Amino acid sequence: MRLDLAQDVGALTAQLVDIESVSGHEKAIADAIEEALVPLEHLTVRRVGENIVARTELGRAERVVIAGHLDTVPVAGNLPSRVEDGVLYGCGTSDMKSGLAVQLKLCLLDRPNRDLTFVFYDCEEVEAERNGLLRLTREHPDWLTGDFAVVMEPTNGLVEGGCQGTLRAEIVARGARAHSARSWEGVNAIHGIRPILEVLSGYEARRPVVDGLEYHEGLNAVAVRGGVAGNVIPDECVVTVNYRFAPDLTLEQAFDHVKELFDGFEVRLADGAPGARPGLTHPVAAAFAAAIGGTPQAKLGWTDVARFSALGVPAVNCGPGNPDIAHTQGENVSLDKIVDSERRLTAWLTS
Repeated sequence: MRLDLAQDVGALTAQLVDIESVSGHEKAIADAIEEALVPLEHLTVRRVGENIVARTELGRAERVVIAGHLDTVPVAGNLPSRVEDGVLYGCGTSDMKSGLAVQLKLCLLDRPNRDLTFVFYDCEEVEAERNGLLRLTREHPDWLTGDFAVVMEPTNGLVEGGCQGTLRAEIVARGARAHSARSWEGVNAIHGIRPILEVLSGYEARRPVVDGLEYHEGLNAVAVRGGVAGNVIPDECVVTVNYRFAPDLTLEQAFDHVKELFDGFEVRLADGAPGARPGLTHPVAAAFAAAIGGTPQAKLGWTDVARFSALGVPAVNCGPGNPDIAHTQGENVSLDKIVDSERRLTAWLTS
């Protein structure tokens, strides 16, 4: 599908939404974006896999990176897109093809007041090791250098600073196998997870203030795995917990906290990614927040601002989508929000 970058940003969003791009299947949308950007003479366009980086080289005093992921969660009967009463419905409308559309419109600016780097990357909605931005940080970190970064994650058009860290840990309850007809000869590991669940149900989440923004942590069971057969007392049961932690903790400190909570059980780290502090005290970030307006909030979730933070680039989240309805069957975005996002970012980059 050929993208028309000259069309209204809402129509461009709809066109992007109708290119299905579930994680791992982003080639069609990456091809379309590359085809649209290569003819723009003020941009240098590079591609690795389904990851595209387009840069201006104007010699400006500052460089801003604007990034967004190409993938969506699986389609839930919500394609093709449709418009009702000024609202665009469809898979990925909020998270985050409306943000991608704004990025693409900004790519048309041939004389911005800052040098710009636009990053379009794959596999954000799945496990961290597949993340396209992670691949770029490892293989081409020089492509991502900048003084400041904006990740177009859905924020209702507000500035959301930093992000929470996240980890998944497996808490293992052990038992002893036995025939279910002689259950007293064994120890039922599934029954043994009761203390784990009691810790979770009684957990009081921290709400720390980090660099002026309040984060709300969470610790929850997200899966239970156990059982051998219908006539066997199980000797192992695993509760997977997800800990969303504030960016005042490192990943190691967060995992230590989980191990302390479940002392006496085997605790295994399954996956994790550190958070990022807000960074709004940085002059470029502060100027951006002032230009966008509104009161900055904490990002309650993990986003790729953490990757930029690890590279030493202060970053914020700011996109037109609504995070509260991302990933839902009824996912949608206000067309007015998309237009307003384009207007504010364009003014910031041209004033």
